[in-house]
Amino acid sequence: MNNFKILLVDDEPDIVELLSYNFRKKGFEVNSALNGLEGMKALGTYHPDVIIIDIMMPGMDGIEMCRELRLLEEFKETRVIFLSATNDVNLVIDALGAGGNHYVSKPIHLNVLINMVIGFSQVH
Repeated sequence: MNNFKILLVDDEPDIVELLSYNFRKKGFEVNSALNGLEGMKALGTYHPDVIIIDIMMPGMDGIEMCRELRLLEEFKETRVIFLSATNDVNLVIDALGAGGNHYVSKPIHLNVLINMVIGFSQVH
């Protein structure tokens, strides 16, 4: 995908492994972090085109991470997709209000998520 970069931030290693494998298979470059703090550190050296963030994580959750990255000039326009096992409407509103572009519920429909990112890469 012409070096289109994805940062996956999720505290479930199985989810990270599944998504990393499938995105790499489609030609994307993938980096990952297991919580929001690690994700913010990764942004120091890795400049993704899309960030996929789990909402509920220990330490810094996904909503807090999104708020923090939106304060950084170079990430104000970066696409953010939230993942969560909850369908709590207030949580969805908070996630999108923090600067998220999209919300995908778990269990993940892999083809939907991959096609969403492919769509972003084509307009990039």
